[in-house]
Amino acid sequence: MRTDQQEIAAALRIGLRGMAKAVTVISLCHGSKRYAMTATAVNELSMDPPSMLICVNKSASLFLPLNEGAHFCINILQASQAEIGAHCSVKARGEERFALGSWRNSELGPLYLLDAQSSFICRNVSKVEFGTHGIFVGQVEQVHLREQNDPLVYMDGRYGAFRCRTGIGIDA
Repeated sequence: MRTDQQEIAAALRIGLRGMAKAVTVISLCHGSKRYAMTATAVNELSMDPPSMLICVNKSASLFLPLNEGAHFCINILQASQAEIGAHCSVKARGEERFALGSWRNSELGPLYLLDAQSSFICRNVSKVEFGTHGIFVGQVEQVHLREQNDPLVYMDGRYGAFRCRTGIGIDA
């Protein structure tokens, strides 16, 4: 990487640390193996058709199964599930990542976290590689929702919770 690109990347990294993001765990099954990974590089893409996108580093264990077309689930964690987020990021490897939480099989194949705030089961329909990452588009086939809306967020290297102040809102 050129020096100017290194400087931009360093500044970008600092700037992005101030952007709060919902914490998700991406889960999938491929062959006889189960995979899970904590991620914040997740976004909605379209409502017609309903779709999401995920960005996964090529060095991640999930990359190869996703690149081969494995379907996936995006589980949005609740504020009370920080331990699951940490467990699926660095604390555990492989099958150990399923030791915490209640995991269920979906009809499409990927496991979903039963008590996540919400889970989006996606058919892997498109992929693009760019730089160090793969971008995967999933068409949402099934949604599991909980009544509680209390997401776990990640900002400045730490987990936290979003607290909405009563009476303050944005009108469209």
